[in-house]
This record gives sequence, structure tokens and C-alpha cells, in this order.
Amino acid sequence: MKQILNRLINHEQLTKGEARTVLVNISEGKYNKSQIAAFLTVYMMRSVSIEELEGFRDALLDLCLRIDVRDYNTIDLCGTGGDGKNTFNISTLASFITAGAGVKVTKHGNYGVSSISGSSNVMEQLGIKFSNNSDFLIRCLEEANICILHAPLFHPAMKNVAPIRRELGVKTFFNMLGPMVNPAFPKNQVVGVFNLELARKYGYLYQKGSKNYAIVHAMDGYDEIALTGPVKIIANHTESIITPERFGIPQITASEIYGGETVVASAKIFTDILQGNGTQAQNNVVCANAALAIKTVDNCTITEGFERATESLQSGKALKSLELLRKLSK
Repeated sequence: MKQILNRLINHEQLTKGEARTVLVNISEGKYNKSQIAAFLTVYMMRSVSIEELEGFRDALLDLCLRIDVRDYNTIDLCGTGGDGKNTFNISTLASFITAGAGVKVTKHGNYGVSSISGSSNVMEQLGIKFSNNSDFLIRCLEEANICILHAPLFHPAMKNVAPIRRELGVKTFFNMLGPMVNPAFPKNQVVGVFNLELARKYGYLYQKGSKNYAIVHAMDGYDEIALTGPVKIIANHTESIITPERFGIPQITASEIYGGETVVASAKIFTDILQGNGTQAQNNVVCANAALAIKTVDNCTITEGFERATESLQSGKALKSLELLRKLSK
């Protein structure tokens, strides 16, 4: 590690193979906490290269505990986090709305590191059981159209990194990796990223695979369709800018999608929206993100996706997906 750190401090980049090897060595406990912290810190000072990102991703996918859901045409809606906006749990809510619209979701998530409440914090607060048991997860997928994949249960390689990430409390390149390393290997993916440079890198890497994908970056910094302004979408064969007008709804302000100050408050916002007590701005933003997921899987227009998402929320189907998941968790 000393040699690697010296090279990185001298502004050298790792090859894809070297990046993969470092992560494998971290997983095997070959480095101490200070060395790992120093390694993470380098990438807060400079951008991770495409080759490095690819190597890190490959290591985590090789080392993860896989869940076989190849018989299902699933999607994951997952943001990198790290945008510093402290919104409520938009992509997780959009996942339940997508499930309520009849699309199967393998939702990958974790506890918040740089935010107050990550996806797993809210799921845990709402009584959702975390498991890596394949039979349980497939049952969730079949009955509720959604299963929750709590990252630490599938990525044992990360046990040496998790406490250091918590202590640092800021975004690291592991934020960038989260959406890329879903252990269910979903055939479809909506990824939110916190800057345009990362959106381009994701686009390059996803072009090399076979997924249906949509990479999302709001031009004002959000890692989701925030409806606070224009949003860049990079998909399989297209790049586009979409605005709230595309959905036939008004632009909103940042304060309208702000999250709770605690996990309990975040969970209340979550259930309020699913129970039909969300504000118009909250409802619109979660349905816009679900619309993109529905479009990505079913190849409909985003307007049709928005209509299906709205129906899922208003009819209570999205709430039913959550209630079924809670019931299965008991």
C-alpha cells in the first residue's frame, strides 16, 4: 500500500487491474485503518478515473454474494448520494411506486454516510427485514414486486471499510460504486449521480454492458429528477434534457423536497407520501423518478410512465407494496 499511496500522491492513476487488486486486498484485511483512510482521502482530492472505477466495481461484483433473479425483469433505482442536498428518500419512495405500477424492483441500499437518513435507515425504521436469503427475497419480489438488498449483507468485502467511511462522514468513491454493484445484477437501472463528470463516466461504463439504463443528473446538483430545474438523462441510445414541463407539472423549490432532520422524521415523510398525505411537490417528484424507471423497463414514453406512477401512488398500490413487505418481514 505504501507504494500505491506514493504513486497516487504523485498524481499517478491506477490501472483497472491495480484498482481491482487494492480492493481485494482491503477485503482480505491486508491494510490497516490509516492506510485505507489515506487511500479514500486521495480520491476526495482528485477524480477517480474510468479505469479505476471499473477496477473497483469489478472487485466488488466478484466478491459479492449474488442473488439469482434472472427469471425476473427487475430494475434498481439507486442514487450515488453525496449531493449534499438532504432531500427525503426520493429514490426509495420511487421504488415502491414503481413496484406498485407492476414493475419488479431489486432495491440496493445502505445506511446514510454523508446524509442523515439513507435508504436502509428508513427501511429499518419501518420494520423491513434485511436478509440475504434468496428464497425470502424472491418471495418479496413475487408478492410485493420489490425486495430490499441491504448492501452490507451482500458485500462482506466492505466490512473493513464501513467503519472508516462512518468516521470520515463524507462522500468517498464508494458512493460512486453503490449503484454499480447491485448483487441481483438487475437487467435495468436508473442511477442518480451528483455531478456531470460522473454521469459521463457512468455512461461510458454502462455502454459496455447489456443493461437498459438511465443515468440522471439534475443540472443544479441533485442526484435525481428533483423538478427544481432541468435534468440531464443519459440512456442507452440517447441523451436528453428534461424539465418539469415535460411531465406537465410546475417547477418546485429546493425547500419543498427537503428531508427530515432525523431518521424518525424521514420515515414519517415516507409513510405520509405513500398514505396520500404528501404535498403536491413531494408526490410529483417521486412520481417523476418512478416514471423514468417504468419507461426504462417497459419502453413507454416518460409521460405514460408518469401517469402509471401517479395511479400507483393515488390508488394505494405503492402503499400496498410496502405493507406486504412489512408483513413478509415479520
